[in-house]
Amino acid sequence: MGLKKRNKVSAEFSMSSLTDIIFLLLIFFMLTSKLVVIDPFELPESDSKTVAPTNVLAEIRANGEITLKIEGEASKVTSASQIVRKIRPALGTLNNKDNATLTIVAETGTPFKKVSMLMKAAAELRMKAILATQPTS
Repeated sequence: MGLKKRNKVSAEFSMSSLTDIIFLLLIFFMLTSKLVVIDPFELPESDSKTVAPTNVLAEIRANGEITLKIEGEASKVTSASQIVRKIRPALGTLNNKDNATLTIVAETGTPFKKVSMLMKAAAELRMKAILATQPTS
């Protein structure tokens, strides 16, 4: 009687449990990402005496008004949507285009959305963004 034994190990992998885990992780990350809220914050304090070079200075008031001071030009009050359009032509006239910096001075009570909007504008223009600090009391 020649009965054959099957001692071969099955190399199959069940993907059903893996898809369940991935689905649960997806739901977890979707729910927790909606709960993250960035609260308004005070400007950081620093006792450093180092002054960074400034090509463009953007002052944000608590009421949302933005004033641009571009190197070699007079101050201009502008809206958030016009920031990139006002800075881009000035970049062409700067001596050191590769190290152009945008210094952001935010008044106490300014929403973080305004500050992050200026940081995104600086990134779009390939500028460095510096957040100004208050001197330590």
